[in-house]
Amino acid sequence: MKMAGTLSERILGSAEGTYVDRMVDRAFAHDGTGAQALVAFENFRIPGKSVVNPEKLSIIYDHISPANNSVTADLQGDLRKFSRENRMHFHEVGCGICHQIMSEGVCLPGEIVVGADSHSCTLGALGAFSTGVGATDMAGIWATGGTWFRVPESIGIVLSGKLSGHAEPKDVALSYVKALGMDGGTYKALEFIGDGAAGMPVEGRLTLSNMAVETGAKTGLFYADPLTREHLITYGADEKRISLQKPEDCSYESEICLDLDNIEPLLAVPHRVDNAEPVTRYSGTSIDQVFVGTCTNGRFEDLKRFADIVKGNKVAVRTIVTPASKDAYAKALSTGVLSDILEAGCVICPPGCGPCLGAHMGVLGEGEVGLSTANRNFRNRMGVGAEYYLCSPSTAAVSALYGEIRSPDEWDGGMTR
Repeated sequence: MKMAGTLSERILGSAEGTYVDRMVDRAFAHDGTGAQALVAFENFRIPGKSVVNPEKLSIIYDHISPANNSVTADLQGDLRKFSRENRMHFHEVGCGICHQIMSEGVCLPGEIVVGADSHSCTLGALGAFSTGVGATDMAGIWATGGTWFRVPESIGIVLSGKLSGHAEPKDVALSYVKALGMDGGTYKALEFIGDGAAGMPVEGRLTLSNMAVETGAKTGLFYADPLTREHLITYGADEKRISLQKPEDCSYESEICLDLDNIEPLLAVPHRVDNAEPVTRYSGTSIDQVFVGTCTNGRFEDLKRFADIVKGNKVAVRTIVTPASKDAYAKALSTGVLSDILEAGCVICPPGCGPCLGAHMGVLGEGEVGLSTANRNFRNRMGVGAEYYLCSPSTAAVSALYGEIRSPDEWDGGMTR
């Protein structure tokens, strides 16, 4: 018998399996889904009626940023005008990826957050119920201020121990995706619990929550604790508005237990995210491009891990690095991290999604092989007829230096070229 609610139940205020209508605390769309939402909104809104609660709404240009052609530019121009006329929060080209921007002191624990992008589950790392919706649903939120939810059943992801060596949060994410499979979490909430979760830095929590949707999950949640509060205050959030949370006795539909002490560097092998294997099994695989960035691994901490390895060396393959936000870019610039990356022969792109969705700034050609810190390696996503492996920033760095897939465990810290 369930003694208390899961975090999803507590935030949504109802038992799992029930349907509820709720006003949202934050809603955001990007240049792609926002343009689609605008069409839907114009089709069903009452003439002359503006959006509801614009102070809770954000438009963030990140997917094809800057615009790659005149068609994209025209669509972005229409959405830019609409958002400003309706006094929505608007983030221009170069500000960064929507999920990262919303994590930088905007979203708070206990809030209901909805984004018109599947990886909106990222914000669950801050103790918010955050999930993705389609463009038409977002248009409905603009018009009414709310939407409906089915309160999801929850799966407990029990983390114990502590990461060591070259293992990183990305490797943990690939581990739990492999354990659940790409449909094992369908319409569930993943709750990350245990001493390993409590000891995980916030940037690592964001990585783990980000990839919840790769199991089909509705969201991935960490309980807001002092680390969460410290992170949010760093970005200017009002401490008085940050409520802490703690797990209560509750039952989960199932549990996955991972000992962080046993995690090793992993790859997601084409063309499935749940096809995770030790990097060492693919050592020597030739690659044409390395991409470091995205809402999964484009934060300052990721850039620094990458830079610490490539510093003083030269990459042996074209390597594209894209910070997740303007803040991450500025910090990497002021600390010398970007200089180390640039001097190693890498290309640095403006903050945004970059080639992750296969739109621009690094799309792969047919027959090419890429290594990426992104969250998806679906067939044809980052280039028609290409193959791409997913990995951590450290694996990406070592592999870039060798020009082939290599585990960071194989790197001795010396010059490679």
